[in-house]
Amino acid sequence: MCPARELQERESQNRLHRFEILAGTARDRHPRADALRAVKEYSRPAAGKDATNPTDLRPPAVLLKTVCYLIDDVAASPCLHPWTEVYSFVFDRLRGVKQDMIIQRVSGSNCVAILERTVRFLIYASYRLCGEPLRLYDPRINDTHLQENLSWLLDCYASETGPHPNQEDFQALGLLYNLGSTRAMQHIIELPERLRSTPAITLALSINQAFLERNPVRVLRFAKSLNFLQSCALHRHLVSCRRDLLLIYSHGYSSRNCRFPLDRLSQLLALDASLTARLCQAYGVEVTQENQVVFSKAAFTEPEQGKLHCTLYHNIVAEKQKDLTIENIIHG
Repeated sequence: MCPARELQERESQNRLHRFEILAGTARDRHPRADALRAVKEYSRPAAGKDATNPTDLRPPAVLLKTVCYLIDDVAASPCLHPWTEVYSFVFDRLRGVKQDMIIQRVSGSNCVAILERTVRFLIYASYRLCGEPLRLYDPRINDTHLQENLSWLLDCYASETGPHPNQEDFQALGLLYNLGSTRAMQHIIELPERLRSTPAITLALSINQAFLERNPVRVLRFAKSLNFLQSCALHRHLVSCRRDLLLIYSHGYSSRNCRFPLDRLSQLLALDASLTARLCQAYGVEVTQENQVVFSKAAFTEPEQGKLHCTLYHNIVAEKQKDLTIENIIHG
């Protein structure tokens, strides 16, 4: 999984990641590399550097094996933590895999299998690491690489003959992740009718339509029918959906004598009563001691930056994970 030349170089320069060090040598002055665990790292293109040396490039079958190792033995390992460091290691090594794929112009079933696992990993990470400090996880960088890998994968589906048994799922994931995007919607419209009418894509289209119509009640209602990974893709839009719902109701039910049951609002927001009350408080919406919500368009305010923690309101996603392991999620 790592070329011998790079392995020797990183070993001599003490540039081995702790996940790659041979057991029992971690405290040595020059820890030794475990050849079975070391993975080629991403290397930025540089002038005078030959990135096309055949001895440094891994063939497609080895690249797929590398990705499976990163998922099964690193990302899913119960012994390696914190997961922010696990993510950082896997993310870098997946970039190295992509670099080798681009240089070799890899295509076919191995290319699709690698990209599908990469996209699943990045979508899962966007949910799991939501709210982590920027120094440990940058959502914008994750998003950039997710969009690039997803675009490449969808191009593979369009240009290569199948079968592609997971295409329906990834077409739906692309739309759910990019709700409201004209480009994503146009891509779905151009799909063959037999694919466009499949259950996963039909549901994603319904959610996207509700999102475009600014109907957060329908978005959240449909979201309950999504599976775990689909919910991970949608989760970055949940804050804005719930914010829109409270804003709309603050105008529609704005009356001094009007009361709205907290339990009913909890159902609409797909939250429990305590979190609903907390969310209302963040937006300046009053909740009485009798668990009645008092909407007022004049009282509605936007929370200060950093005061609204998305992770507190993940239950609509978290409850769907149940017994799913990371291997199940990323391998599909």
